[in-house]
Amino acid sequence: MASLSRRTFLSTGAAALAATTARPVTAVPTHPTGTFLNLLRTPDRATAYTEPFTRNRPTAIPLARTGERFQAPGINVLTHSSADALGIQIEAPTAPLLRVHLRWQVRTSLSSLYLGDAWERSYGELAWRSFVPERVLPWYFAAHEHNLTHAYGVRTATSALCFWQIDPEGVSLWLDLSNGGSGVLLGPRTLNAATILTRAGQPGETPTAAITAFCRKLCSAPRLPAQPVYGTNDWYYTYGHNSADNILRDTDLVASLAPSAGALPFSVIDDGWRNNPAFPDMAALASQIRKRNVRPGIWIRPLEATQATPANLLLPAARFGTTQEANAYDPTIPEALQLTLAKFTQVVDWKYDLIKHDFSTYELLGQWGSGMGATPTRPGWHLYDRTRTNAEVILNLYKAIRATAGDTLLLGCNTIGHLSAGLFELQRTGDDTSGRDWERTRRMGVNTLAFRLPQHRTFFDLDADCVGITRDIPWNLNAQWLDLLARSGTGLFLSPAPDAIGPEQKAAIQTAFAIAAARPSSVDPNDSLTQTTPEAWSFGSVRKKYNWNAPDGASPFPI
Repeated sequence: MASLSRRTFLSTGAAALAATTARPVTAVPTHPTGTFLNLLRTPDRATAYTEPFTRNRPTAIPLARTGERFQAPGINVLTHSSADALGIQIEAPTAPLLRVHLRWQVRTSLSSLYLGDAWERSYGELAWRSFVPERVLPWYFAAHEHNLTHAYGVRTATSALCFWQIDPEGVSLWLDLSNGGSGVLLGPRTLNAATILTRAGQPGETPTAAITAFCRKLCSAPRLPAQPVYGTNDWYYTYGHNSADNILRDTDLVASLAPSAGALPFSVIDDGWRNNPAFPDMAALASQIRKRNVRPGIWIRPLEATQATPANLLLPAARFGTTQEANAYDPTIPEALQLTLAKFTQVVDWKYDLIKHDFSTYELLGQWGSGMGATPTRPGWHLYDRTRTNAEVILNLYKAIRATAGDTLLLGCNTIGHLSAGLFELQRTGDDTSGRDWERTRRMGVNTLAFRLPQHRTFFDLDADCVGITRDIPWNLNAQWLDLLARSGTGLFLSPAPDAIGPEQKAAIQTAFAIAAARPSSVDPNDSLTQTTPEAWSFGSVRKKYNWNAPDGASPFPI
């Protein structure tokens, strides 16, 4: 849409203002102490977006409403309301459909604070905020007012990439149905795009408790590890310059500090092992780790293809907005999918008990979650199979990975939590922490733990990333991060640089491992409404105060 000129605005502004202020809104059911939005009814408006693009914008097609149905030639959006859910189905036999926008005209509360989720990992951006109408809230959002927290969202395992917006006059739900960056060609089938659920807050709940209860509704069957997951991951002190010898040294360390009974610790080999003569035999290394009463884990990058891979098996480089060669498998091509899954088969055959798989969202969609905003991928390209939405393609990939891995634990990194819930036992829910820059750990680690904690043991076990114990990070700060991770009951991994591990660190690690192995279950960030990196935490009847800032305060610069 062309921007309005100053002259045009001055000549038409009064009429536009009158039209805006006269816009009707639907009455909102009220909770005894707060506004609860009725989003389980048919929306007031719906718009479909299709190809062709004009000036990088898709074609908008307003849909006419008849009862629970919205229609335009060749496009049907059907809503099915019940007492506890609203189902959304879409038909577009010939139209290359990109997205559908649903809009509820409701009176929202000016005094509420709002919180959403993230597309894949979070990037230190999660926070309770007042109205930001353009703010993209992936998957679900919560509203807090008068000590009540209400929640609204879509059930996990959707067939669309969904996000919400909220403003003083209403609520929007956007369903991204793209195939790559082009319109999906659904053909004759009806797409079960999403199911909306809501939950009214209860008196006496904390915001975290309320959203946790809602996440439990969104995912009816999470797949969880049978025992606590804790141990080492070498990345944050080796950064890929690792070897079998240093992995075994780390393994010996955790074996000596782990509890004598109960869940065994893990030793996870991160990137750096591939094509590295310092790792002569990966199956033998797994066996050596296991002989130390430690469980072996390994990192892989499943969609990455070699330079020699035929181009007809690869995703288009255009998803990155460049013409450079981007070697990643297109998982909608059967042969490419089998080459992807062969990486899982290999490490399962080597008898690794945990597989951390990484980079698949970036390689498939061409963007990190921090850059997706309202458009998870760039326009102008598509997958080999154009009949499936991006969400369906990703979900099918995850299901195939699950079937191939069998009972091996799966830790998704750079994967989409709303699609991996119920399939992967663990999920990295934030961007990388650091063994070099404390500010990264403060922003990424503490923020994701606080605001995605409701997904822990409701979607999967949460992994807020590692404690990088190096001489570059002040120990008094890392000791607090180690303590919080242990007490949170989430995954606990540390990267122990040998020159940074002394008696004080060993004692703290031993205590943290003992706490983690007992799997604490009661944790709440008490000041999450006012802080992006909460400092006051409750663990049952125990309350602790952490100080995450370095002596000079937080860094104002990008990290």
